[in-house]
Amino acid sequence: MRFALNAEQRQLAESVTALLTSADVPATARAWAAGNHEPGLDLIAKLAKIGVAELADYPVELTVVFEELGRHAVPGPLVETYALGLPADLATVAWAPLLPYALDADVATPFVVVDDVLHEAEPGERQQSVDPTRHLFTVTAGEPVGPAQNRDRGILCQAAQLLGLGRGLLDRSAAYVTQRTQFGRPVGEFQAVKHHLANVLVALELARPLVHAAAVTGEPVDISGARVAAADAAHLAARAALQAHGAVGFTQEHDLSLLLLKVRALRSAWGTQTWHRRRVLDSLTSPTA
Repeated sequence: MRFALNAEQRQLAESVTALLTSADVPATARAWAAGNHEPGLDLIAKLAKIGVAELADYPVELTVVFEELGRHAVPGPLVETYALGLPADLATVAWAPLLPYALDADVATPFVVVDDVLHEAEPGERQQSVDPTRHLFTVTAGEPVGPAQNRDRGILCQAAQLLGLGRGLLDRSAAYVTQRTQFGRPVGEFQAVKHHLANVLVALELARPLVHAAAVTGEPVDISGARVAAADAAHLAARAALQAHGAVGFTQEHDLSLLLLKVRALRSAWGTQTWHRRRVLDSLTSPTA
């Protein structure tokens, strides 16, 4: 399968990129982590104005948007709000076992899925996340709303988000190694550094068509395969970025840490790598495969 963005999709990506580039997303993320949601809500409102909130039934366009949201490490329950079609302008959901807690239920309208039925929910205790921008809450089921839908679309968008995070980490690493010097030379001139970043680029470029193809087919096995590849590529990008930057990249003051911690958190959100690999394996070994 050959996948290429059409003119409208490229324009959508450019619009989202322009909006996020002009916004101070790192400051917005730090404010969100501290419990100040106003800058983040303002950014989400701006995304809605350019049409992102109307894309729930357009999976290819959603992957285009979520790659950019990931690249800039935008905080908030974005997958839950834009991909699942939940009945709220800003929504979140707990959907065990893939999502045992509801993300940002202190600011978004919470729901919970019980036995494939979507229920209204009441938030409970807050749980700790490795990513300080992710506020996780237990929830209690209330009135039923209807059948739960679009779980795989949520997984797809999360895969695109991880792909974007990998891109963001690679972009920052490539820029940094041209500035940082050692022995009188930019460290980016050393062969070992080039090899590390080249490996990241290859992993991301191999994962991207899997994500795009999964958006086209909508098949669960394709979505899980894309998610595994995107998460592995993002993890490799995080390791390479930390090696390129050194310990300073993991400090709270450095913007790189926002992406590193988000990759770490998202690798186990919407299902672990083991869960998705098992789904691919079961599809390949089932009698009807």
